[in-house]
Amino acid sequence: MNSHNTPHIAVIGSGGAAMAAALKAAENGARITVIEQGTLGGTCVNTGCVPSKIMIRAAHVAHLRRQSPFDGGVSAQDPVVDRLALVNQQQARVEELRTAKYESLLQDNPAVTLLHGEARFLDANHLAVALNDGGEETVLFDRAFIGTGARPSQPPIPGLAETPYLTSTRALVLDRVPDRLVVIGAGFVALELAQAFARLGSQVTILARSRLLSGEDPAIGEAMEATFHREGIEVLNHAQASRVDYSHEEFVLETSAGILRAEQLLVATGRNPNTKALNLEGIGVDTRNGAVRVNKHLQTTVRGIYAAGDCTDQPEFVYVAAAGGNRAAINMTGGEATLDLSAMPAVMFTDPQVATVGLNEREARLVGYDVDSRLLDLENVPRALANFDTHGFIKMVAEKTSGRLLGVQAVTAEAGELIQTAVMAIRAGMTVQEIGDELFPYLTMVEGIKLCAQTFTKDVSQLSCCAS
Repeated sequence: MNSHNTPHIAVIGSGGAAMAAALKAAENGARITVIEQGTLGGTCVNTGCVPSKIMIRAAHVAHLRRQSPFDGGVSAQDPVVDRLALVNQQQARVEELRTAKYESLLQDNPAVTLLHGEARFLDANHLAVALNDGGEETVLFDRAFIGTGARPSQPPIPGLAETPYLTSTRALVLDRVPDRLVVIGAGFVALELAQAFARLGSQVTILARSRLLSGEDPAIGEAMEATFHREGIEVLNHAQASRVDYSHEEFVLETSAGILRAEQLLVATGRNPNTKALNLEGIGVDTRNGAVRVNKHLQTTVRGIYAAGDCTDQPEFVYVAAAGGNRAAINMTGGEATLDLSAMPAVMFTDPQVATVGLNEREARLVGYDVDSRLLDLENVPRALANFDTHGFIKMVAEKTSGRLLGVQAVTAEAGELIQTAVMAIRAGMTVQEIGDELFPYLTMVEGIKLCAQTFTKDVSQLSCCAS
């Protein structure tokens, strides 16, 4: 360690994981050098969660102006969408948040020095930083934290690389709504953007290699496919592009489902860790497919070097990244912290939203649980009836003998809000019987969790609606 026992920590990156690590390590008395090659703030605030949720919200409003369950009594009309104005509003909020939550926090912290450049490990205590303004600087560190994130991946489809296709990053700031849009991919990012563009006025076709959200409980993909069908979004399952060409301002895709033509093509097939330039192999940091391998203390295979977020083998959510960065900082400054992902919520911000926590039925059986599960259609949830929107469900998975809650999968309006109740219940080791006996406010969507829990022991269709 350095003089006066103040460790010097090099933090590579400035997104969710890196920021959490830098701020926590500074709080614990370390000196920090943050090295960022591009825009401060990483994916979430700049090109991920924040702009996408703003765009999705605007598209939701456009959709409700066009049609809602109350059109019999409230007039509806086709809205005029000024896409450029929406993008400007969105990006102004992005810049506001980046300034407040990233730039100012780093600049105002006397323990933090910021270098703009690309970092490369020379050994387990030295980095070479190729500065953006020219020249190179060597950074000597006691500990290092890798928080370099990930970027959209490019699938190996013949011809694709030669075309001006969209990644999620570019799609979010596209200044006009394309007449026709083809989306390759069937995960969270693909489906969120597909629905948003459809609601802003695009004719959208989704190419799913197997089916929608194939990693989730099958009921989720089925529910989302039904939603998309109702909204006029075409879903082609088990469909792949064998070739992509671009001419006369049009994409032409050769697919197993025939030839597709579109004004824009969005490729959202996952993300690749940004670790190539770091020389990790050279210093013995183990990676798998480019992702840094970390243990539960967020330590890499090299002592003193830690990592978290999308550049690691952890789930790609910004709150996982931030929690990982925070725990890593504690461990880099002499503490002992671990990251427990056993009750990790995941939310897809489509409409209806999809939210999950814990184990689904298949996963629970795979790890050896004797499983009992219930699926409650939203027809049985008073809030959904009052909204005149009963598409979707809440599913609960419990251990058969004890009744302990193991997981929840929900496809509902505001599923992202209700899932946290399930997170807390799983954390507390609650049983479905205990959840069914709790007080839940009436006419909330989260009451569906109570009702679903009650179906383990009774028929909820036979309960009085206000006095269950």
